[in-house]
Amino acid sequence: MTETIDPKIRSLQRRTVGVLAGAQLLGGVGSGAALSIGSLLAVDLSGSEAWAGSITTLLTLAAAFTAIPMASLAAARGRRMSLTISLLIALAGAVLMIAAASLRAFPLLLLGGAALGLGTTANLQSRFAATDLASTHHRGRDLSIVVWATTIGAVTGPNLIKPGAQLGALFGLPEMAGPFLFSAAAMVCAVILLNFGLRPDPLLTAQALGRQPLRNETTQPDSSKSVRPARNANSARKGGSLKAGFAAIRSSPRALLALATVIASHVVMVSVMSMTPLHLKQVDEHAAMGHQGMDVLAIIGVSISLHIAGMFALSPLFGWLSDRFGRIPVIVGGQLLLLGSAAVAGFGQANAVSVTVGLVMLGLGWSASTIAGATLLSESVPAEQRVLAQGVSDTLMGFSAAVGSILSGLVLASWGYGGLNLIASVLAAVVLAYLLSASLRRGRASAGY
Repeated sequence: MTETIDPKIRSLQRRTVGVLAGAQLLGGVGSGAALSIGSLLAVDLSGSEAWAGSITTLLTLAAAFTAIPMASLAAARGRRMSLTISLLIALAGAVLMIAAASLRAFPLLLLGGAALGLGTTANLQSRFAATDLASTHHRGRDLSIVVWATTIGAVTGPNLIKPGAQLGALFGLPEMAGPFLFSAAAMVCAVILLNFGLRPDPLLTAQALGRQPLRNETTQPDSSKSVRPARNANSARKGGSLKAGFAAIRSSPRALLALATVIASHVVMVSVMSMTPLHLKQVDEHAAMGHQGMDVLAIIGVSISLHIAGMFALSPLFGWLSDRFGRIPVIVGGQLLLLGSAAVAGFGQANAVSVTVGLVMLGLGWSASTIAGATLLSESVPAEQRVLAQGVSDTLMGFSAAVGSILSGLVLASWGYGGLNLIASVLAAVVLAYLLSASLRRGRASAGY
């Protein structure tokens, strides 16, 4: 089935992907500090390692709670409005983190972490925004380009820990408050870019053309008419709830498979990644790590940066592979990478190099699984329910990852880093078993059994 796209729409889509990519780059810088030193700051201000996972938990919970409201806002008022509001709240969160570190106020730190979580909301919604006007055969590619753009900012963010501490010292700020100065500046730039760059709004334009996001059909809009977005408040009112969105997903076995994949992969990634800085800090960096003289914050920064590079750097490749060979084979490859990551980091937990290699594999497995899974989800539900289904996916990912963050701290305290990676490998194995079971059922159905 062919698909004809108006040149104006094609041009608008290219510009939209470019703007979203630029905003993702800046957003990666904005969230990098929280991911890298959030657990350390929480332990420092609370005085207890039991709170180590609190910031990551709040980041994911905030994203979970706001995914559906922001998806509904996008359906009614457009992607620009939803993304801009999300990042403005995240900007306030960065300011609160600075204030918390300066005043040594743990409750303020928790509030700042929750507000910063809306940066994750914007990050997740942006990848779907890239598909609003995408052609049928390039949806995986366009989604992955926006995901990839996070690489530069996200890799740079953790490595701004030391420069941020030095910058903060010039203003009399504590060492772990300084990096959030870069976060705040990056958020401001991202807000400005989105507010002026997403005009016309891609989702409202798609609605005005009668082209739902990711629609699988031949489309020939009237090129004689100018592209004018139209607000569609009705789409936000039609079943704008978690229950209605999940009902749309539940009606499709492939959508359920996609949802299980993105949830499990995200839980594995967040649980292991969030506890790695604390694990590296606990290990003797002079003897066991073999990095005499290296600052532990520098080691953590490099490890997390390489992990984030694994998450995003090869995303265009995984997008192309999913378009070329199908979503399921890429998901299988992603789960195998997650299993390999758990083995390398778990068995090599006393060595920083092994842990870092495991983190890179963890990022690659997450990238392959979530890009293919998100694309599979979007194309497996009714067109009129896709924006809401995307919000449901982000919500459940967030809630599941928040639970994983909480439990990962308890697992680390009870069974160590090796035990944490063992549990992560079990989750990946469950997804592979689910994939195998679903494939067998489809095979029997096609054979007439």
